[in-house]
Amino acid sequence: MQAHRWRGTSGEIDLIFADGDGLIFTEVKKSRSHDAALRNLSHRQQNRIYQAATEYLADSGRSLATDMRFDLALVDGQGQIQVMENAMMQ
Repeated sequence: MQAHRWRGTSGEIDLIFADGDGLIFTEVKKSRSHDAALRNLSHRQQNRIYQAATEYLADSGRSLATDMRFDLALVDGQGQIQVMENAMMQ
């Protein structure tokens, strides 16, 4: 893991993982069900995450050409986790 709850001026990214030379930015959403958690991700939040990811790249000396993926980790009321790869499309 690269970072946990990374905070920049644009906002917070819950989890950042290294994937070879690339990065995976992951937003975690929790609710009573996976479907309810998914509904909690707004377009405004997605835009904030993209801006924060751009800021993270700059702070870490990486370029915008870095391979990136934006995932969503859904946690239900029983603690079951469902990860949706590329859930947030730029």
